[in-house]
Amino acid sequence: MSTPPRSDRDRDEEGRARNARPRDELGRPLPPGSVGVERIPEDLDLPPAESLAWAQDLLDRGRAFHAHEVLEGAWKSGPADERLLWQGLAQLAVGITHIQRGNPKGAMALLERAAERLAHGDGPAPHGVDATGLVAYAHDLIAGLREGVSPAPERLRPRLVVRRDPDGGTSAQG
Repeated sequence: MSTPPRSDRDRDEEGRARNARPRDELGRPLPPGSVGVERIPEDLDLPPAESLAWAQDLLDRGRAFHAHEVLEGAWKSGPADERLLWQGLAQLAVGITHIQRGNPKGAMALLERAAERLAHGDGPAPHGVDATGLVAYAHDLIAGLREGVSPAPERLRPRLVVRRDPDGGTSAQG
């Protein structure tokens, strides 16, 4: 037996919930009519480099939930062979969101899923994504959460893409 849809929720023509409520900087829904932060369009379809740059900017500003929405747009609009990569990136951002919201159990579950997906590919990840570094980052966060240590806000800003140093080398998590 299915539960009938609530009439007080925004729905599209097929009855799916729409994401129209305003949200705060951590992505929590606010009461209808409230002023929230700028929303990420649901039909986002950007080139990978733009998606990564925008998501990185949002992460750097402590807005992991909104970075997740950008990364989810790339996951939904990207090629099938990159789906696990983008899912892993989006789940990493949701894991960070759970930490920001004080939900370590939810954070650990999402971070584990993110690490599994990011570790799935053979060879280097496309678009310069630092999959290896991000897997290690997720495992470090999980280890700290298991010990009851919530990371400082500045620790919740992972580098998604391997940076090129001026001398031609690379650096990642910083």
